[in-house]
Amino acid sequence: MSGRTLLQFFHWYTPDGGKLWSEVAEKAHDLADMGITDVWLPPAYKGASGTSSIGYDTYDLFDLGEFDQKGSIATKYGDRTDLERATQSLSDVGVGVIHDVVFNHKMGADEKERVQVRRANPDNREEIEDEAFDASAYTRFTFPGRGGQYSQFIWDMKCFSGVDHIEDPNENGVFRLVNEYGNGEWNAEVDEEMGNFDYLMGSDVEFRNNAVYEELKYWGRWLPDQVRCNGFRLDAAKHIPAWFFRDWVRHVREAVDRELFVVAEYWHPDMDVLARYLDHVDQQLMLFDVALHHRFFDASKAGADFDLRTIFDGTLVAAIPDHAVTLVGNHDTQPLQAMEASVEPWFKPLAYALILLRENGVPCIFYPDLYGAHYSDTGDDGESHEVEMSRIDCLPRLIEARKRFANGPQTDLFDDPHCIAFIRHGTSDAPGCVTILSNGAEVWKQVDLGPDHAGAGFRDYLGHCEEEIFADDAGKLDLRVNGGSVSLWVRSETI
Repeated sequence: MSGRTLLQFFHWYTPDGGKLWSEVAEKAHDLADMGITDVWLPPAYKGASGTSSIGYDTYDLFDLGEFDQKGSIATKYGDRTDLERATQSLSDVGVGVIHDVVFNHKMGADEKERVQVRRANPDNREEIEDEAFDASAYTRFTFPGRGGQYSQFIWDMKCFSGVDHIEDPNENGVFRLVNEYGNGEWNAEVDEEMGNFDYLMGSDVEFRNNAVYEELKYWGRWLPDQVRCNGFRLDAAKHIPAWFFRDWVRHVREAVDRELFVVAEYWHPDMDVLARYLDHVDQQLMLFDVALHHRFFDASKAGADFDLRTIFDGTLVAAIPDHAVTLVGNHDTQPLQAMEASVEPWFKPLAYALILLRENGVPCIFYPDLYGAHYSDTGDDGESHEVEMSRIDCLPRLIEARKRFANGPQTDLFDDPHCIAFIRHGTSDAPGCVTILSNGAEVWKQVDLGPDHAGAGFRDYLGHCEEEIFADDAGKLDLRVNGGSVSLWVRSETI
């Protein structure tokens, strides 16, 4: 039978109003019936922008919508009671809960401190001025609204490696804090973009401070004790030293559950970079297949000029399949985002078929593709833009098909630049299927399923082709796919 199927149950423009946790609870049963096995939730703790925070501006990891901080008790998604109800509802129907966590930085400090800093070149952070100078920085986090409940740890200048804003003098940039950690240098085992990509934004966490290290390990034990937790999505892994997540994941699994599912966001398309990172973390986690996402994006833009036989070239799922989480889009790639690379609507059904119905990879569904989304935001041109992301009509059917038909060994028929297919042969207990995709005109493709299927009738489970097609006495048949479309052929009696 098929394995995990994740759903990212939010997007960058999820509406305010504290309703998301309630929506999760309401839809839990339907998601389980559809075939979703795990739901990736947005960061559940208080962000610096309160009820407007998507969650990536981490303020207080221990405030799950329980304390009056940053202008509200609830987060953008609801209060702690709503969160508990949502995670329990998922657990009750056997759906795992994957929590998003942002350890890289903190924002919204409660107090300024006098610090010493050295300017770094924003375009090459290895270039740091020798001379340090005094300034004020927002580096002290006391969490007065929480009053020490759950944790009495106070974050101060010694807990951070850098900041992007100082006062007295008033400047923006990249500033390395002068403290006892790292001899004034950034962390190693981070991405080499911009010389050293340790620094990203806000008050950048100093993982070499043992007190910080122990506090984050404590939080990893604390959260699963508060709400249902079956795993984590780790944000901004390319900016965090690999040794930290190697140790942190091992520690949390030993303390909480050895079967915790962990996927890290290391947003890099180079397979050599990802392979090195997996080695650094002792192969303990999954990574998002960034290269495959960009192959989908390129294929959707090129149309019939793209050679579908190459769709998996250079991808994580092809090279290191046991560590690949495959996706068509996420909150960072949707329209009007800095990393916008939104797959064209016509190609999304094809892309989802390629991640949901094949043997390798753990597929991740994006909320707007399942439910749709409408939002507005300011684009790079400074103008306000309205964006409509329509739901993919056949996506629920594809998710159900993964549960029902994506079984048994796989045979690829990648023999045509404009039309590829693959067979899942099924098992003695579960049926298989044939998936056919075209990025050009309508195509008929001959498929040999063997004598076990002699004379059997087949129908397109997605309903894109209406006819019933019968195999000959040897189990061969010609199957159809419409132009620029995907069809999923299964034995008629299984529908």
